[in-house]
Amino acid sequence: MSPSTSPRFFTEREVARHCTKESCWVLLGTRVYDVTAFLRMHPGGEALILRKSGKDVSQEMEGPPHRHSENARRWMEQYYIGDLDRDRDRDSDEAQTLRERRKTIEETAGKMAEKMTEVDSPYNRLSSVDLDKDLVDWRKPLAWQVGHLREKYDEWVHQPVDRPIRLFGNPFLEASTKTSWYWVPVVWLPIVFYLSWYCYTSLAKGTTSLPLTSDFYIPIHKYTFPLLFLTGWFLWSFVEYCIHRFVFHMKPPAHNYYLIMLHFLLHGQHHKSPFDGSRLVFPPGLASLVIGSFYMILNRLLPEILGVSVFVGGLCGYVVYDMIHYYLHYGSPKRGSYMYSLKAYHVKHHFEHQRAGFGITSTFWDHPFNTVIPDEKF
Repeated sequence: MSPSTSPRFFTEREVARHCTKESCWVLLGTRVYDVTAFLRMHPGGEALILRKSGKDVSQEMEGPPHRHSENARRWMEQYYIGDLDRDRDRDSDEAQTLRERRKTIEETAGKMAEKMTEVDSPYNRLSSVDLDKDLVDWRKPLAWQVGHLREKYDEWVHQPVDRPIRLFGNPFLEASTKTSWYWVPVVWLPIVFYLSWYCYTSLAKGTTSLPLTSDFYIPIHKYTFPLLFLTGWFLWSFVEYCIHRFVFHMKPPAHNYYLIMLHFLLHGQHHKSPFDGSRLVFPPGLASLVIGSFYMILNRLLPEILGVSVFVGGLCGYVVYDMIHYYLHYGSPKRGSYMYSLKAYHVKHHFEHQRAGFGITSTFWDHPFNTVIPDEKF
């Protein structure tokens, strides 16, 4: 609800009727929230919210099992639609009066919205962002604005919102920053399959060996390909962790306009709008730079066919990484499953622990580098 819109009023009976996937409302004290759009995003799964639909979730917000962060509470305000009228009498005359009052409020709000909002604007989605008071002008591309935030940038970018972000005014540049999830397997899996076949058949010829000295060689059998493949996958998991921690989560100097802008383009925009489905996976062009670097390093360190065998395992690891990342934001894993715990872990990274929890496909590397998100204690 826009800050300028008058609040609506609902009875407990009205709120209780909205208890399905198609329309799910909850109460937080006397405030009413329509969380229908958030159901499949919820890290605990939609079933947890549906069980409390039409009811007060104040206790669940405080925990246990999970105390919701300030960012989570701020996020919830984007779904606020009105207030509970506990004193509302069931007398038909008074009920009719209140219905007329609500209808008048709705009509007034509708007229105000028509005046203030452009029909074709990409910003017509629900958001509690006050366009007049926020640190940036959401009506304009953000890429050129964020650098001016200076020391306020870090706090601002880690206060997530549920609204689309426009990075550039140029339509071509803007489109190049967006990628549908299915392009990742479409572009990269054929390369994975081809290189896997090429490496296995090349190793099957029995002519590949690893030189240890000028006189001593270790023959490489075709059955070592799965081991080389998994080695590449494991190496990618380390690269994934390092990129996420040291590049995506670098803290740009407050005085450096260009580093702040670069950070926002690489990863800051994802933390500001974590459920923007068009920016959850790497555009193939950007990904090819990282993948190409990975390929060249391995071919420098290893004989050609061995380097390619390790590389294709890493490339497959990257595809799995991007798919898992998308699923952690939009999937609804079964409670108690590995993906369920991984989704909860990743959402904590977004909403509460931005300086920890850098593992995406697993939490393995968080342990030796001491960046594991701590368990909550009550």
